[in-house]
Amino acid sequence: MSLPEGVQRRTFDGEERLATRGEPAYGEPTDGEWRLWDAGRSKLGAMLELGMDTGLAGGETVLYLGAAAGTTVSHVADFAGPTYAVEFAPRPTRDLLDVAEPRGNLFPLLKDARTPRTYAHVVEPVDVLVQDVATRGQARVANLNRQFLREDGRLLLALKARSEDVTTAPEETFEAALADLEYEVLATERLEPYHEDHLAVVARPNSG
Repeated sequence: MSLPEGVQRRTFDGEERLATRGEPAYGEPTDGEWRLWDAGRSKLGAMLELGMDTGLAGGETVLYLGAAAGTTVSHVADFAGPTYAVEFAPRPTRDLLDVAEPRGNLFPLLKDARTPRTYAHVVEPVDVLVQDVATRGQARVANLNRQFLREDGRLLLALKARSEDVTTAPEETFEAALADLEYEVLATERLEPYHEDHLAVVARPNSG
């Protein structure tokens, strides 16, 4: 599967790895202007490493839910257009602000992804909704934020089984979440060996 424009495979320590061109953000190895995109620290990076068809071409407008300290969203901003980064916790948001400083297209928002009305006045319609939140009701969060996604857009969702229910088998948790998702699911794939008990979902808004 082809990578988005602005994402390449570069050699780090003799191994071909994903990389984007931009300012280092979390101590990752670099190759000139290129910085390693560590799939072990990024669910979206793992989706690309596993060859999933994310629909990403480069240059898209992105809403990223669960940006944390900016590890993944910094790579996204390296190859995307305007990138809105929503994070609920103040401490990682401070790191996110540092990551955003050299990236004029990255807009950090200290907001709760479960209450999109609090940032609806800021976020424009987006081509891609990336979600990586550690909370119960992850399908509901995706449904609530669907309002920002263009009709032909894509949801790239990392479902965390342990955030939903630690007592239920991951397969059952994933099945229940997918049933609640108000999108047309195009592809799913487990993210092992990069991330345990995670299911990657590529979906688009229901035409109805």
